[in-house]
Amino acid sequence: MSDTSGSQRDSGQSVGPPGFVEALLAVPDVPLSRLARYTFWNGVFYMGLGSAMFFAPASVWSAALATPADQVGTGRLLGMSVGVIGWFYAMGARTGATSFGLATVVDRALVPFLLGGLVLTGQVGVQQVAGLGIVDPLLAVGAFLLWRADR
Repeated sequence: MSDTSGSQRDSGQSVGPPGFVEALLAVPDVPLSRLARYTFWNGVFYMGLGSAMFFAPASVWSAALATPADQVGTGRLLGMSVGVIGWFYAMGARTGATSFGLATVVDRALVPFLLGGLVLTGQVGVQQVAGLGIVDPLLAVGAFLLWRADR
């Protein structure tokens, strides 16, 4: 039996599976948990931060991080990566899956260890990764506490 909706249901026309955009924007029929809403807004934050990093003028990069002009592209690449991660967080959170929210706790808890390894081996400077190394685990703790409170 095919799904029907709206005026098409009234006219007896059947509707096939949702199109790409409809499927992409679909949300569960139940309200999102606090963990899912938190993860969604974390994703929005990451998309905003990534966009700011990607579109920041070279002068901002040089002043804020003492980054040589030839490394501004690397900073923009990092901004693009953070923005894409934000997109995945926001879209994954919209599914309402608790497992997705908890997966973000695990990955964010690992960030300072991975970044610390890069700092200790001299591949990046502390000032380049300190923000993500502090904010990510704090956001992980927030997500974990919300999950635990709702159990």
